[in-house]
Amino acid sequence: MDTTVLKECTALAFQNKITFPETVKRLAETGVERYCADLVRLEKFYYAPTGQNDTVAMPLENPPTIAMTFSQKTVQEAIRASQKGQIDYAEFLRRIMKAGVVYYDIFIQGRKAIYTGRNGDFHVENFPVI
Repeated sequence: MDTTVLKECTALAFQNKITFPETVKRLAETGVERYCADLVRLEKFYYAPTGQNDTVAMPLENPPTIAMTFSQKTVQEAIRASQKGQIDYAEFLRRIMKAGVVYYDIFIQGRKAIYTGRNGDFHVENFPVI
């Protein structure tokens, strides 16, 4: 797992210069099997099958307060808007935070994202093989 790639992918995502599928591909190539984006701490935690792990800060400007209640519908709407290129990554994060997401997990080999709220509510989003 290459820390430089992890930091670069995060920076490029916030600059709107890399897509989610491109990010997943690059992370997989450097040995990442999964990662967790903690929206309370604004940090991403990356994990390799070997047990190696690393943390990268998320430079989100003007983060909203995370909602107390989880709205699966609003999470799905934010995902669709992001997929269509209607919003950038920073706006995507703001929207899911307003929808009550405290963290999300990306499982690269399992091809899914799980968005989790304060009380254990969650939404599972499968993504295609690229």
